[in-house]
Amino acid sequence: MRFTLEKFLGGNIVMMMRRAGYVLIGDYREDAEMSFINTIGINKYPRFHIYLRIFPDSQMVAFNLHIDQRKSVFKNYPDHGADYKGEVVETEAERILTAIK
Repeated sequence: MRFTLEKFLGGNIVMMMRRAGYVLIGDYREDAEMSFINTIGINKYPRFHIYLRIFPDSQMVAFNLHIDQRKSVFKNYPDHGADYKGEVVETEAERILTAIK
């Protein structure tokens, strides 16, 4: 599910996502897409997975959220059974926006 945060005035997006329960995976680079996860239960899967990109010129953050249902079994092939839409994903998107504003 894609959504945006308009009028993002800057700040530490990693700390904002931590407040929403997400952990950065990969490198932190404001000029690139960043990846965050939030596990739903006590195991690694299922988990919410979000990609975000900051656009400082337009004061916008673009999000791409989905649920990874299981770990990929093939190397370099995303067969993780992701859900990109539905009530659970929509509710999580609303929760994220509320937490980081």
